[in-house]
Amino acid sequence: MSHSLYTDETPASVKDAKGLHLITQSTPNGQKVQILLEELKDVYKITWTTTLINIMTNEQKKDWFLRLNPNGRIPVIVDNDQSPPFTVMETSAELLYLLKLADKEDKFGFTDEFERNQCLQWLFFWHGSGAPYQGQTNHFSNYAKEKIPYAIERFKNETLRVYGVLEIHLSGKYTGEPRDYLAGKGKGKYSVADIGTWPWVKGYAFSGFTDDDVKPFPHLLKWIDRIAERPAVKRGTGDDYKQK
Repeated sequence: MSHSLYTDETPASVKDAKGLHLITQSTPNGQKVQILLEELKDVYKITWTTTLINIMTNEQKKDWFLRLNPNGRIPVIVDNDQSPPFTVMETSAELLYLLKLADKEDKFGFTDEFERNQCLQWLFFWHGSGAPYQGQTNHFSNYAKEKIPYAIERFKNETLRVYGVLEIHLSGKYTGEPRDYLAGKGKGKYSVADIGTWPWVKGYAFSGFTDDDVKPFPHLLKWIDRIAERPAVKRGTGDDYKQK
């Protein structure tokens, strides 16, 4: 046990874990890493263990958690195969860490440098431009103690703008070739760019958007449905990651 990482307060499932360990809750951010792990299991038979926490009780703000991620956000990966154990925070960094660690055939990444860069562009686009806006839409629509119309309208409009960017890209509006996925030549290839974006976008209704709101984005809606059919995606958002 590494005393700098763990304390008496640290759950036994975390400090006694071997190999890869995931601390998560099945929110959109948690689902990104859950899905990639499930995809990697299908291809490479990788294994990991999981600790589920409840962020509504602020478990992620306790000292034991902040030692693993000072930002106090889920998910967190702990790679106990490294000495000392190596911790990874921030979902995009976690997806890229798992690619480097386990995706030896680049099933969910790319070997071509231009395709790889395109993948990073769209992964970072959602991380920096999509998730913050939809997250604030979700907060002000569902959790804020006071309903502030200006805040709701602003973040809804910005999220819809980002959806529109995704729609332009997937529709092939300026290339003449519609795409199935965000990165890769031609119609694209399912990759961490999609995995890092999908869990948020598919939850548009929970964030307060109506079907009429997203009707202008038919290619985006088809993309949501396409990814939802993957077995690993179903498992990564399924009952195994729900609080018992």
